[in-house]
Amino acid sequence: MTRRVLACLTTILLLGMCPGCSREPEVAGPQYGSSPVSSDVPCYHFAVHPLHNPAKLTQSYHPLIDYLNKRMTGARFELEASRDYANFEEKYNARQPGFLLPNPWQTLQAIEKGYQVIAMAGEPQDFKGIFVVRKDSGLEAPVDLKGKVVSYPSPTALAACIMPQYFLHVHGINVMSDIDNRYVGSQESSIMNAYMGLTAAGATWPPPWRAFQKDHPKEAAELKLIWETESLVNNSVMVRDDVPAVVREQVFSLLTGLQETEEGRTILAGMETARFIPASDQNYDVVRAYVLRFEQEVRPVEEK
Repeated sequence: MTRRVLACLTTILLLGMCPGCSREPEVAGPQYGSSPVSSDVPCYHFAVHPLHNPAKLTQSYHPLIDYLNKRMTGARFELEASRDYANFEEKYNARQPGFLLPNPWQTLQAIEKGYQVIAMAGEPQDFKGIFVVRKDSGLEAPVDLKGKVVSYPSPTALAACIMPQYFLHVHGINVMSDIDNRYVGSQESSIMNAYMGLTAAGATWPPPWRAFQKDHPKEAAELKLIWETESLVNNSVMVRDDVPAVVREQVFSLLTGLQETEEGRTILAGMETARFIPASDQNYDVVRAYVLRFEQEVRPVEEK
């Protein structure tokens, strides 16, 4: 059972390759388009950080790309998934995608590479870390994790790793010595590690947990949410600084107006996102302060 599930997860992460747009450099990772792109119309990659494995992310976000393509003038989009956090981060560090949907920590990094925030994806209060455990785990307090294994998607996942590790730190756990931290590549993998008993707890955040409960009700019924962190700010939508203003303004208008139509609300529900909110780089200053405190008290976010 365990080997079969892990094999399936690995296979899903590697599926979904298709040709990219001709107007931007070839990049590693799955890219998805719904129709042939005219050579007269610029095509921009819309890269979403690994909220899910590539197959699940495509299912959730491709309706948004179709919605944009039906309404945009003078530009088209292809959805780009990434096999893991590191692969996604390589892309914006190389300034490859025209548009990004990164987590708040990645937002700070992308600002340094010339990307600008135009919106926030979801309500700020929904951006928090959570721990899921088996109902038969016997865990009651965070200190019960001492000597045990905890899974996370990535060391740079803000809601699903940095915030949970800070939570454990505040509750008396030395994250670097009291527990065994396992970085397993995706939100689903973190949850599944807890379900299969490979880790005592799996760290994630609300949208993937809600999606897991819908997609895998039998497995989810054997798990429970045991602790959650404070909230911060949600993921951003960013545009590269050389994308024409007319394109970014159309995207901004379409995203922030999604909740006003039935079709848009259906798309938002599929992404587990309440709405897109107007935002700017300055909204993420609070993240800079949070990460600085985390690095001073817990560990570096990235290896130097």
